Amino acid sequence: MTISVVLADDEGLIRTALATLLPLEGDIDVVAEAADGEEALAAFGTHRPDVLVLDLEMPGMDGLAVAGSVLAEHPQQHILMLTRHARPGTLRSALRLGVRGFLGKQSEPAVIAQAIGEVAAGGRYIDATVSAQALIDDCPLTDRELDVLRVASDGYSVADISRILHLAQGTVRNYLSSAIGKTHTTTRHDAARYAREHGWI
Repeated sequence: MTISVVLADDEGLIRTALATLLPLEGDIDVVAEAADGEEALAAFGTHRPDVLVLDLEMPGMDGLAVAGSVLAEHPQQHILMLTRHARPGTLRSALRLGVRGFLGKQSEPAVIAQAIGEVAAGGRYIDATVSAQALIDDCPLTDRELDVLRVASDGYSVADISRILHLAQGTVRNYLSSAIGKTHTTTRHDAARYAREHGWI
């Protein structure tokens, strides 16, 4: 059975290469490509693919934001996340959302095709290195604090963070204040930078 895929990646060369190579590695049909999060959502709505393959780092809505939006409406959707910077905190956030696969973009097309197949069949495919790092990570921040910092690191205001994460603005401020205290920084942007430098987001 052919697996239909929507492929989202803002790096055109990588996206085009994967769209060409993945069908050669397995019974995969890339039905649409997207260059950013908004395009990914639109393509998903049009094609409803078996697997939605998302680059984590995209302009505007990143891969986690797209995954969260899709899974909120379609919790059974199979999603595979690709990332150049595989951080343990990001893996935890993705799994909590319901993402079924998490893989480095540097992986061979054959490996990505295998991951697509396993995710489409209802299984999981998690990069072993990232998974191991997540198990030994000593991050003091809660998952929600990490979520808030991840969005804050993109320069969003408290109101924007509230809207994106579906949290009250007061709750966002509380999470930011707690994260600032735990990281011994003075602003939310410093706290987000600290968390990124330590591989938590």
